[in-house]
Amino acid sequence: MSTLFPALVAGSDRPALRFGADALTYDALTAAAGDLAARISDTGAGRVAVWATPTARTAVAVVAALLAGVPAVPLNPRTGARELAHILGDSAPAVVLAGADDELPAGLSALPRVAVDVTARGAAVAETAGPESPALIVYTSGTTGPPKGVVLSRRAIAASLDALADAWAWTADDVLVHALPLFHVHGLVLGVLGPLRRGGPVRHLGTFSVAGVARELGAGGGTMLFGVPTMYHRLADALDGDPALVEALTGARLLVSGSAALPVHDHQRITAATGRTVIERYGMTETLMNTSVRVGSPPRPGSVGLPLRDVELRLVDEDGTRIGAYDGESVGEIQVRGPNLFSGYLNRPEATAAAFDGDWFRTGDMAVREADGGVRIVGRKATDLIKSGGYKIGAGEIENALLDHPGIREAAVTGEPDPDLGERIVAWVVPTDVANPPSAEELAAHVADLLAPHKRPRVVHYMQALPRNDMGKLLKKSLPGAALHG
Repeated sequence: MSTLFPALVAGSDRPALRFGADALTYDALTAAAGDLAARISDTGAGRVAVWATPTARTAVAVVAALLAGVPAVPLNPRTGARELAHILGDSAPAVVLAGADDELPAGLSALPRVAVDVTARGAAVAETAGPESPALIVYTSGTTGPPKGVVLSRRAIAASLDALADAWAWTADDVLVHALPLFHVHGLVLGVLGPLRRGGPVRHLGTFSVAGVARELGAGGGTMLFGVPTMYHRLADALDGDPALVEALTGARLLVSGSAALPVHDHQRITAATGRTVIERYGMTETLMNTSVRVGSPPRPGSVGLPLRDVELRLVDEDGTRIGAYDGESVGEIQVRGPNLFSGYLNRPEATAAAFDGDWFRTGDMAVREADGGVRIVGRKATDLIKSGGYKIGAGEIENALLDHPGIREAAVTGEPDPDLGERIVAWVVPTDVANPPSAEELAAHVADLLAPHKRPRVVHYMQALPRNDMGKLLKKSLPGAALHG
């Protein structure tokens, strides 16, 4: 048997969850989740869907499913009808866990609802599921086809959260603040199950706001902040005119950014104003967390740190040859193995087999390793590896170089066919001043000066905004044809 939540077994009147007006102690969470777990068990459900709104109901629903030993399928409330139908058909949940007054889409009308009541007071339910039992089935974004259901075991969740606790010195005394969506592993596994496993509280803002972060990290006594680059960019923008925010971030023990690379410029602005460094980590739905900058390490903008405890990581060339150089230049695909890995794709044995090289998971992410073993990601293999003039170039480092220019607010880099170079580097930028953007020649010279001449963009497109998903990740396949002008 694997106990994910020792604090629920111990019980206490310590705060566990706060989502707006809904606040639960560990005793109250044990009672509410125990009531719901018993009702889940009464249905005989083999799987349950969870209507994953950013509320305490979602947290109670997932904990209850885990107590009942029934895999939970988090549903993004913004999912379209076709994708929702695919997820429901693929995962076949027996019921949906949602608030009694939640408005559910027509696609869920055939699924019985089990109402989540955060004020319920049921008997405590002991965890009985084994470590390899499926805990969550989280669907990928589906950028290369229909979303795949990633089966995450209790073992994977526990191993990843405990490795992060080791890297971040994360304890029950930490108060986590965030506003991440709860249908994704960042917000749900790290942001809710993480603090509950440690026995500390989580305060969810519901919707991200600079004022909310300042309040909860300041007078609220929060010690940790989880966010994505878009959130940290907004915080960095607000620092100059908001002394309360400066004080709040300065007082935080740990600031963590994930889901996409945080631009170096935003790292620098936050550190200059607060003296605090933002820690980056690297993970995927299939692997949970792989690497992180450790707490107390020197500032490492652009680095996602070292492999976490019990995680093995290697870089592999296109022909499968392992890249042993720690030179900050040799680009290879990241492969990982360890107890953090998923159990497989639901109903997709062929896709599961194709995702592995022996027992190493092929991440599809390209990176280099620095002299100390630290990992610096340069992009996705499918969209961010550019082969130009005989060089293998990662789009990520060019994007960071462009963002270092004061006239650029956002940047994306892709490759396009070139008869001479094989591929030429194309930049998609959002200027700080749309009416007076830096010229393409100026940007090319800027990148060549910071990196190398062969890494300069040959084409520049100017945008009002870059397309992003709910987690702030760039949607590069939506870029062609979207430029204001070139």
